[in-house]
Amino acid sequence: MPAEDGPHERTWMCWPSSTQVWGEDLVDVQDAIARVAEAIAAFEPVTLLCRQDQAEALRERLADTIDLLPAPVDDLWARDTLPNFLTAADEHDGVRLAAGHVQFNGWGDKQVHDGDAQLATIVAEHLGIPVVESGLVGEGGGLEVDGHGTVLAARSSWVNANRNPGSDEADIAAALTEMLGAERVVWIDGLAGADITDGHIDTLARFVDEATILVDTPAFDDADDPWVEVAAQTRATVEAARTVEGAPYEIVEIVQPETPRGDGADFLATYMNYYVCNGAVIAPEFGDEQADAAAKAMLGDLFPGREIVMLDIDALAAGGGGIHCATQQQPRIA
Repeated sequence: MPAEDGPHERTWMCWPSSTQVWGEDLVDVQDAIARVAEAIAAFEPVTLLCRQDQAEALRERLADTIDLLPAPVDDLWARDTLPNFLTAADEHDGVRLAAGHVQFNGWGDKQVHDGDAQLATIVAEHLGIPVVESGLVGEGGGLEVDGHGTVLAARSSWVNANRNPGSDEADIAAALTEMLGAERVVWIDGLAGADITDGHIDTLARFVDEATILVDTPAFDDADDPWVEVAAQTRATVEAARTVEGAPYEIVEIVQPETPRGDGADFLATYMNYYVCNGAVIAPEFGDEQADAAAKAMLGDLFPGREIVMLDIDALAAGGGGIHCATQQQPRIA
């Protein structure tokens, strides 16, 4: 699986349709998804999966650069429900695209998403690409790859009886590396039960490149907040880890906003859930001017040559997610 910062053919997203999940907030959530899709479409093509009965209205609403693909979409979490796109060598055709598949079960059966569970194979069939089965239950947001053979993942969202009962860490690492074409998994503990994802890696630690890891840092050292301890444990783990060459990783921390606009137990006030597309980084802003500016500057330093686009995605954050959760990249095949 190539790193996210490599060249993309397009970005895939999903149009949320479930009032059962979002209730009266659905319109605000849809507005946020439209903002994200149109921001990305300024830099690369976007395909948005949507229910057939919503396609006509969406065609009138969204930019012409956004393609629509009818599908039985329940919710917006494309990172978790769509394929993990792979590149594979083919002796006849050179490099080709494939769809890495982990079965989605609503984050350990916490929600029912019968339509979303079908989306990965629907996209693969639409593209005419083979599906590489992992034999695992899980989500793409639980994976972070450097494109050079290393996977970052949290035990809490993989070695968990609500997804993979009877499988241990070694079993899951073997299945992930085989599917992704990787060599190893660097595990962090994560935190099960504190959020719907059981501690996805893409809010805790992410590769900037094969030698640099960005880690989330809470704004306050609150002893009563379990995520403060998780952040410290995550940093300690990646500091102790080594690259495939045996060198220590460079660890960079990005600090959460002190005074975000949003609040609530599920509100994801972290800058970690950014998305790297062709020529840009699409990231959240939370209305904390100082913290937003610092995050924008840091992302600019980490991804030189890319425009840093900051968006209000509070409606997504209120549901425990962000921009990365709502996107899935399709790598370009040269």
